[in-house]
Amino acid sequence: MLGLVADLTTTTLILALLIALVSGIIKGAVGFAMPLIIISGLSSLIDPKHALAAIIIPIVVSNLLQTFRQGVAPALDAIKDHWRYVLIVCIMIFTFAQLVPHIPSKIFYFVLGVPVVALAAIQLVGVSFTISEKHRGWAEWVIATISGALGGLAGTWGPTTVLYLLAINTPKAKQVIVQGVVFGVGSFTILGAHIQSGILNAYTMPLSFLLLPIALIGMWIGFQIQDKLDQARFKQITLIVLVIAGLNILRRGFFG
Repeated sequence: MLGLVADLTTTTLILALLIALVSGIIKGAVGFAMPLIIISGLSSLIDPKHALAAIIIPIVVSNLLQTFRQGVAPALDAIKDHWRYVLIVCIMIFTFAQLVPHIPSKIFYFVLGVPVVALAAIQLVGVSFTISEKHRGWAEWVIATISGALGGLAGTWGPTTVLYLLAINTPKAKQVIVQGVVFGVGSFTILGAHIQSGILNAYTMPLSFLLLPIALIGMWIGFQIQDKLDQARFKQITLIVLVIAGLNILRRGFFG
């Protein structure tokens, strides 16, 4: 019944719960980064494939809450405007997720670490991209493909999606809704994909469910401080933490 949870030490479980709590707070405050934080933190404690399995239930539920936080109608409008992006992301998540069981653990550290460091660093240094209406068509296909591939392999398609929405000058209020839709639909895809791949199974699922309530408590805390906090500074600190965590994952890939 306890599966992976029974094989973890008390210290590891406590640290895993703290990581889930922090990831929930940041998700509630800035709207993304839960998978990156949990993956980065847990991969330092357990097998990275088990860490990937652990994020699935928390991201499904948290993204579902984010998708419909503003109501059903705005979510449906977002799907209508961005259905191609959502479709491509989902197809690529499912496709690339099937490769995970066949990737050696050492290589998997690089698969996880490189996107974490690169995407966090890009945002940290303030690099911004602008995509004109003329080039939006091909850019949507390319970025959605990259996002879906990262989602399938590393469980995170949020940062590239955020960068894309900023690049097409999506209004802030609408961006939050679109992010919720892309994350929400994608999270159900990754749930099905990793049940199919075998990453999420009877052994790994108990840990994922264990992290869920703690992550949601963190998300609620994040919502409470969202309006009171300087989000620019908070996001900057978050990205610094992600870069450090990603570099630690790469260190494990190089040195074991």
